[in-house]
Amino acid sequence: MTDHIDERERSLGDSTSVVTVRSLTKCFGDIVAVDDLSFSLEAGTVTGFLGPNGAGKTTTLRVLLGLAEPAAGEALVFERRYRDLDDPARRIGAVLESNDFPPGRTGRNHLRALAAAAEIPFGRVDEVLVLVELEAAADRRVRTYSLGMRQRLGLATALLGDPELLVLDEPANGLDPAGVHWLRGFLRRFAEQGRTVLVSSHMLAEAALTVDEVV
Repeated sequence: MTDHIDERERSLGDSTSVVTVRSLTKCFGDIVAVDDLSFSLEAGTVTGFLGPNGAGKTTTLRVLLGLAEPAAGEALVFERRYRDLDDPARRIGAVLESNDFPPGRTGRNHLRALAAAAEIPFGRVDEVLVLVELEAAADRRVRTYSLGMRQRLGLATALLGDPELLVLDEPANGLDPAGVHWLRGFLRRFAEQGRTVLVSSHMLAEAALTVDEVV
């Protein structure tokens, strides 16, 4: 881990920023889930979004991905709101839940359904199954998958569009030590291609081995 990003330390609005969160606040009734949060990410980095459970990490990611509206401030990807991007599935891959899969469908067919919806060639399905090392289980029904296998399937869905940015919420949950080691190497190789990773975690020790910077 080479750097630490204070919320106010990095200059925001840089033209090279892949993600820009500026004075973001999100409330649920009287509960303030995210309070005046600011940070930005540059291309080619793996950034850990760290904090205990309930700190507002998932809420921030949901606002970033256009799944929730902020009470104040903004969250931009490639200098635009997610909803304003052209073909966002080919620029951003995200996993916020590892269990939201049709249990009776095979892993391969689940990916094919998503590929068809996004007009992505089916050949990409086979490529991502290899990337996440799930090809041997691709024709099993998802209800037979372990939590770790579901995490890999979720990552495969995020990779379908060959994105520039990966947004992952607690991706190491359910992975055994070998799986965690594999994930660490995968994210590093992804960033070495000039792409960007934002990964939330409450496991500080593991994040220290994985990320370049932290928020």
